[in-house]
Amino acid sequence: MLYHIYPRSFADSDGDGVGDLPGITSRLDHLAWLGIDAIWLSPTFPSPNADWGYDVADYYGVHPELGTLDDLDRLVVEAGRRELRVLLDLVPNHTSDRHPWFVESRASRQSPRRSWYVWAEPASDGSPPNNWVSVFGGGPAWTLDDASGQYYHHAFLPEQPDLNWWSDEVRDEFDRILGFWFDRGVAGVRIDVAHKIVKDWELRDNPPAAPDDPPWIRELGQHERFTANQPGVHDVFRRWRRLADGYEPRRLLLGETYVHDLATLAQFYGRDDELHLAFNFLFVNAASLSTELASIVEATEATLPNGAWPVWTASNHDAGRFATRWCADHERQIRCVLLMLLTLRGTPVLYYGDEIGMANVDIPADCALDPVALRGDPSRGRDQGRTPMQWEGSPGAGFTRSPKRAWLPIGDAATRNVAAERDDAGSTLHFCRDAIALRRSHPALRRGDYEPLRAPDGVWAWRRGGELTVALNLSEREARIDVAVGRIALATRREREGEEVGEPLLLHPWEGVVVGESRTES
Repeated sequence: MLYHIYPRSFADSDGDGVGDLPGITSRLDHLAWLGIDAIWLSPTFPSPNADWGYDVADYYGVHPELGTLDDLDRLVVEAGRRELRVLLDLVPNHTSDRHPWFVESRASRQSPRRSWYVWAEPASDGSPPNNWVSVFGGGPAWTLDDASGQYYHHAFLPEQPDLNWWSDEVRDEFDRILGFWFDRGVAGVRIDVAHKIVKDWELRDNPPAAPDDPPWIRELGQHERFTANQPGVHDVFRRWRRLADGYEPRRLLLGETYVHDLATLAQFYGRDDELHLAFNFLFVNAASLSTELASIVEATEATLPNGAWPVWTASNHDAGRFATRWCADHERQIRCVLLMLLTLRGTPVLYYGDEIGMANVDIPADCALDPVALRGDPSRGRDQGRTPMQWEGSPGAGFTRSPKRAWLPIGDAATRNVAAERDDAGSTLHFCRDAIALRRSHPALRRGDYEPLRAPDGVWAWRRGGELTVALNLSEREARIDVAVGRIALATRREREGEEVGEPLLLHPWEGVVVGESRTES
């Protein structure tokens, strides 16, 4: 299983208020104790931080605030000593406008790197070349370069010019980038906006949105027919898969595949020759904690190609924290989500702090740093889900010794923090750890098939590997469900563990259990 770390917010080792790589290294024992297999770091590359690391200025370095290349090497080594692997966040769709590649590209139309980016002539009236719009704040996804008289394309901020993935030189360069990090022991990459990196060669207009289109299309104002999910993207991932599988052990390719239908998601697995894992955003973006999630999981299982392995997460640096979005910070619901994530077939991904039920933090307008908040709707700012890890109940939450300098406000660490929950065997943290331990020790949870079961309204139940039953009551009403005879191996209400089940199982509101034999595999 994976654990997603936002490096600026995990642990500050030098008191400047910004989390860093030595800070992450200092907290590896927590992750080993928890039972994590690998960590994924949001971008660690040098960046002007127009989009907080997702505008890369050098793919071969480390941002000075986060540490040095030696610090990253040490993190990989120390993680390995604890049987933890490290994944980096690769941003191949765009660079910073301060990256030397783009500085050279915009120097003149004859620049050797001009073709590394998406440049185009203005329309006949001088307007942008087509109707493509920016994801951040709407408006044209083109900026005019006065010196050359051409526009460059940016799917996000103007400070994030898009690379041209039709360029063989760009493809060759990213082979070198991947090899550089894989050779240093990095176990894989999470690929930012994996679905968007290739654009339509002819730069054709996207079709406009219609009144009956889904909300995300109406909000953007157009279908991304020519700016996302282009056939050419699969050539890139097949190429990367050959490179990744050439290492021993093979390196992992995990895609941020932000698509809205499962058939498109399935294409990113290819014939077991593209991405190893692809994030399911229908699941992440579900409106509520309800049996709607069961429908998404069942449809995913039916749609992915044979042998494809799902990946599930409920929180991330863009979507915010599930404890707030789905659970209104209620303990019973939080435990149901953790039980669900850790017992589904596939790879679960926890976002730092999920293990203690960390909540979103209200961010005052004068503290906002996210460009989504600064350039668009402040209520949709992503800072609220990126706040410092709550290690202790002290003023700096154990994140920093200088709380007044913390780069984002610290949440209510007195209510939820690792130290207090580690001392409490009945805490969310211990429940999460025990769920991970059950998953690691029981072959049915690691490898078993997913089989949905009939259940009353508001209840989601499934079998894993024909041996274990998971039942979640996602409602405010008591419910009864027939399950196979056995013992309760894990329960969100811990006092029920070990209880014999020989008749219809009573589930209290917002309660989840795993029922079956306690057989484990050493």
